[in-house]
Amino acid sequence: MRETLRRSASYGGQVRDPAVSRYAASELSPERRAADLHRLRTERFDVLVIGGGVTGAGAALDAASRGLSVALVESRDLASGTSSRSSKLIHGGLRYLEQFELHLVHEALTERGLLATRLAPHLVRPVPILVPLPGGHSPRELPARAWRRAYYGAGVAAYDAFAGFFGGGRGMPVHRHLSRDGARHLFPSLRPDVVTGAIRYYDGQVDDARLVVTLARTAASLGAAVVTSVRAVGMVRQAREVTGVRVRDLESPTGEFEVRARTVIAATGVWSDDISAMLGDVGVRPGLRVRASKGVHVVVPRSAITGDAGLILRTPTSVLFVLPWGGHWIIGTTDTDWQLDRDHPAASARDIEYLLEQVNTVLDRPVSTSDIEGVYAGLRPLLSGEAEPTSKLSREHAVVEPMLGLMLVAGGKYTTYRVMAADVVDRAARRLGADVPSRTADLPLLGADGFAAMWRDRLDLARRHGVQAGVLEHLLERYGTLAPQLIAMIHAEPGLAAPLAGAPEYLAAEVAYAARVEGALHLDDVLTRRTRISFETPHRGTESAHHAAEIMGSVLGWDAEMRAREVEHYLARVEAERQSQKMPDDATADAARLGAPDVRGASPLAS
Repeated sequence: MRETLRRSASYGGQVRDPAVSRYAASELSPERRAADLHRLRTERFDVLVIGGGVTGAGAALDAASRGLSVALVESRDLASGTSSRSSKLIHGGLRYLEQFELHLVHEALTERGLLATRLAPHLVRPVPILVPLPGGHSPRELPARAWRRAYYGAGVAAYDAFAGFFGGGRGMPVHRHLSRDGARHLFPSLRPDVVTGAIRYYDGQVDDARLVVTLARTAASLGAAVVTSVRAVGMVRQAREVTGVRVRDLESPTGEFEVRARTVIAATGVWSDDISAMLGDVGVRPGLRVRASKGVHVVVPRSAITGDAGLILRTPTSVLFVLPWGGHWIIGTTDTDWQLDRDHPAASARDIEYLLEQVNTVLDRPVSTSDIEGVYAGLRPLLSGEAEPTSKLSREHAVVEPMLGLMLVAGGKYTTYRVMAADVVDRAARRLGADVPSRTADLPLLGADGFAAMWRDRLDLARRHGVQAGVLEHLLERYGTLAPQLIAMIHAEPGLAAPLAGAPEYLAAEVAYAARVEGALHLDDVLTRRTRISFETPHRGTESAHHAAEIMGSVLGWDAEMRAREVEHYLARVEAERQSQKMPDDATADAARLGAPDVRGASPLAS
C-alpha cells in the first residue's frame, strides 16, 4: 500500500496514487489485513496507535493526514469498547453551560458544526430535543413558571449562540419556545400535569460505531495500517525510551512479535492505566488516572412512546435522554462508578429499573420491562479525582508523556474526538520534527464528498440503479456516497438484495460489505457494531445469526464448523447479557455476563 502513496503540495499529507481510488485504498479486506500484518512485522512507523475507538481512529487519521507513516492496532474490533455504546449524540453538552464550563461547550459545538456540515454530514444529522418545563398550573405558580422558562430559555439561547458564533457552521436549526399544548402536540406522551411547556432545541445524532469505522477506513485510505484482533501485551524499550510495542495476533497461533515505532500513542480509554502498568518495572508514574463510569441505555419500540422529538430530563444524579432512533427510542443514561470487568460492562436489573422509573415520571403511559427490545452498557473514561463521584469527574481530556516516546490521551467526550486526536498528534509531531499542523478540520470522511447532491437526487439515482427509494435512502444514511458500492455488489450477486433474516431493515449486502471492506472478522462485529441488530430487535440478533454467519462465511472462507462456532458464541453472549440484566446489582450482573467468553479469547491490554 505504501508504494501507492505520494506527496501532495496542496494537501500537505500523503494521498493515494491517482490510479488507486480512495474507496479501494480504504478497504479493510481480509487481504488488506494480511498485508498490514506484514507491515507491522517489517516496517518502522512514525506513529503507532494503540486503541481502535473514536480517539484512536481519529489519531490515526490525523497523523496519516500529516504525511506520517501510521499503524493502528486494536485488540478486539473497531469501536468495540466505549465508542459503540454512547447515547448516539454529537452535542455540546447543554448541562455544561449550567456548570459554567463554557470552554467545553465552545469546543464541542465547534466540532458538532464541523461534523454536521463538512466532515460527516451523511452520518451526523439534526435531532430535535425537548426541554420540558415543570411546574404547577395554579395562579400562585405563575412567577415560578416564568422564572423557570426564563432560566432554561437563557441556557438554550446561549447554547445556540455558541453554535452560531463559534460553531464552525451550525448544521442545526435554532431553538423554539413551546406552550404546554405545543409541547404535547409534538410529544403527545408527555403527561399534561407535569409540564407547563417546553423548549425545543437541536443536537446531532450519529451511529457511533459507524463513525469510528469510517474514521479508520479514511485513515487507511491515506496509507495507515489498521489491524484489529491484535493485542498489545508490552512495551519495547531502549533504556528509558519506548521504541515499539509487543503484540499478539489473536486470529493466528503464530505468537507474539514486535512493532517498531518512533512514537507510540495510547488511546485506550478506560484501559489507560494498563498501559502505565506495562512500564511499572522501570518505576514510571502514569501522569493521569482514569476512572470508569458506567452508562446504561435501554431501547424500546417507537410504539411504546408517542412523540416526534426527544426529551432531556433532570435526574438526581445526571440527565436522562429519551431519543428517537429509527423505529425505536433510546433511553439513557446512568452514571455510576464501575470497577469490575471493563471488556463487557453489564447492566443490572437495578440500572434498568432506575431508567424506567425516571422516564415514567413524565410519560402518560408507563414504559415497562416488557417493552424493552435491547439494553447496552458502556464505560466512560473520566479523568480521576480519586474520591469524587463519577458525575463530578472531568469530561475534559489530557495528554501526557509518561516515558519518552509514549503519549497517553484520555478523558474527553465522543464529540471532541478530533480535538483530542489533534492534541496528541501535535505532541508526537513535535517529537518527530514534523512541523505540520492538523488537517482533519478540512478533511471530509469517506462517504461525505458529494453527499448533499446525491441525497438531493436520490430518487433519480434509485431509478437509475433499479432499487427502491427507501433502500437507497437507508444506504445513503449509513454509507453516504459509498452507497453505490453496495448497489454494485447487489447487481453482481442478486441474492444480497434480500433482507437479513430477523432484521428486515438491513440488507444481506450490508453483512457481506462489512466482511469485505469494513474489517469485520466475527459475527459479533456485524450484529453489534456494523449493524445495531443486537439492541434493535427483541431477539437481539439470535434470529439473524445463522443467516449472517452464512453470508460472512462465504466472504471470509469459514467452513461449517467455523460458522457454527461463531453462531454458538453469539447466542451465548446474548444469553449471558439477558441473564446479567436480571441480576440485582453490579457484582452479580458482572458474574453472569462473564459466563460467555469473548470470541477472541482475550481482554484489551490485559497482561
